[in-house]
Amino acid sequence: MLSEERRREILELLHSDGRVLVKDLAKRFRTSLITIRKDLESLHHDGQLDRTHGGALPLKIGALKDRTLGEKERMHRPEKMRIAAAAAQMIRQGQVIILDSGTTTMAIARACRAFKSLTIITNATNIAAELADSPVEVILTGGVLRKNSFSVVGPLAEETLRKVNADLLFLAVDGFDVRYGLTTPNLLEARVNRAMAESARRTVVVCDSSKFGQRSLSLIMPTSAVHETITDKNIPRNDWKALKDADVEVRLV
Repeated sequence: MLSEERRREILELLHSDGRVLVKDLAKRFRTSLITIRKDLESLHHDGQLDRTHGGALPLKIGALKDRTLGEKERMHRPEKMRIAAAAAQMIRQGQVIILDSGTTTMAIARACRAFKSLTIITNATNIAAELADSPVEVILTGGVLRKNSFSVVGPLAEETLRKVNADLLFLAVDGFDVRYGLTTPNLLEARVNRAMAESARRTVVVCDSSKFGQRSLSLIMPTSAVHETITDKNIPRNDWKALKDADVEVRLV
């Protein structure tokens, strides 16, 4: 078994059982304790579980936890790059795209610099700055700046979004509980995200697998409002099946 396959199965066991023990995993996978400890340390470093003495527990992110962009930038970078590349392949010349704030959507914005005819609507000031010297036309919503995320929120942002129409929305989220919906720690950000979805013909969630099973403070929308999800191959099998059952297209990268 490849290490990536073993670690994916470890995460699935953790999701279903609520905890994993090094000695039990070593027996299950017929490998050494040292190998399992390395697996758990790697998953802990990637922000996918909490390492404990003798095993690991599911990663618990408080409903109010609102990480800075700098913190998010360091987490799950390879997965975010693959997700962004897959998202960029969906885009066609001449389209209108909405990008919300986030590190994954920033990666999508960088991939869009090569387009000659493209309009991007965003509430993220850092994404607007990234595209300022590119051929892409940028529409930046007004609003009040959230310094933690470099996004603008509030009535001005919502009003701008109500007056535009887009082909695609790429939405990054802090939590994706498939049975509950998409969530974010900030109430105003959730309102802006809902306005984005109302303005787009198709909503595509872009998030790494660590977001599944997590809930933040504010509900953005139910899973039924999502058309497609792009995530990595470490998504828990139960969540992948629940998305398919909800008629959400799933692309694994």
